[in-house]
Amino acid sequence: MKYNEPEILQELEEYIESTYGQHYVDTQRDIQIQDVFDSIGISEEFCRGCAIKYLIRFGKKEGKNPKDLLKAMHYMVLLYHYAFKGEKNETVRPDNIYTQKL
Repeated sequence: MKYNEPEILQELEEYIESTYGQHYVDTQRDIQIQDVFDSIGISEEFCRGCAIKYLIRFGKKEGKNPKDLLKAMHYMVLLYHYAFKGEKNETVRPDNIYTQKL
């Protein structure tokens, strides 16, 4: 691929894996705060807001900190998950994302 996408996606995957030990978790029930947000119906809004926060922060706090972009991408992955959670016919899927009219 032309823009190092596989390497960037690998870095994102490694970053996401590293975060699971850092989340606030109810260890007895294996519940994360994101699960609470989902249960009260605000998971999409929360993820969208956090992604925007880290995109705006990029280049300002600690310069061009790659971690800000990784955090934004992580929240966008979560947003994708919650936006289409439970839908059988997703409107945007990886196999048809480039063929849809925008």
